[in-house]
Amino acid sequence: MRIALFGANGQLGSDLVTLAARRGLELLPVTRTQVDATDPEASFDDLAFDVAINCVAATRVDDCEKDPGPAVAVNAHFAGRLARACAARGARLVQVSTDYVFGGQAGREPLTEEAGRAPVNVYGATKALGEDLARLDHDDVIIARVASLFGVAGASGKGGNFVETMIRFGKERGRLTVVDDQVMSPTAACDAGAAILDLIVARAPAGTYHVVNSGVASWCGFARAIIEKAKVTKDGVAAEVAPIPTRQFPTPARRPPYSALSNAKLEAALGRPMPHWTDALDRYLAAKGHR
Repeated sequence: MRIALFGANGQLGSDLVTLAARRGLELLPVTRTQVDATDPEASFDDLAFDVAINCVAATRVDDCEKDPGPAVAVNAHFAGRLARACAARGARLVQVSTDYVFGGQAGREPLTEEAGRAPVNVYGATKALGEDLARLDHDDVIIARVASLFGVAGASGKGGNFVETMIRFGKERGRLTVVDDQVMSPTAACDAGAAILDLIVARAPAGTYHVVNSGVASWCGFARAIIEKAKVTKDGVAAEVAPIPTRQFPTPARRPPYSALSNAKLEAALGRPMPHWTDALDRYLAAKGHR
């Protein structure tokens, strides 16, 4: 089984490369120099693969809101073009998507794959369109929705990840104010990557899967766990994490007040539970030398 990984340099892509090597899987990392997702004429003809994983995305949410063009090109239309290429050669496509296709729903229960999408920003809307274009152009597509990723490589487009940002700010400032009315599913990139590879190897049925760690948290709750577990101090005093409402932290793009995902379908497909996000955080902090 030959796997082509588009977006191999990103946070999730980097962990997928490492995990595939450990498992002895034949994986071809595809970077922008080989296939430019912004180029509508980019060709896939020189690539041989049986499965394609699309991790390519414009992920800077506020930038997407200010200038939707790149997000439409990368998050939506590239997914459609890759799906057509996969269909033409009989290859499976794993289209990586996001919890941000949600956000406008009422209720506070983790969202299943059957829940109606309701993005509240351009980023989420373009990722939802990418899901649709992929499915319109190919029958054999797995939509893998991930959320609030933290990986050892960091998100290159964002200059790191939330965990590293909280540790840095905690050491520099000693007091953090973090929104407490946005709830999501913190997820380790290595756990999401392992689950995606498991779905591929198991030849799981096409469809949508919420590929997230178990448990939910607000951004403030996540930040508090990071500071406590990493034992972050400033001048010998433990850093403080204080909750604030979203209205006190305005951004160009709206954020989902609730986008926590249920991973029950994924766990059933894998035949195993997904680790809790607090366990994933412990392993991440240990790997990065923060413990």
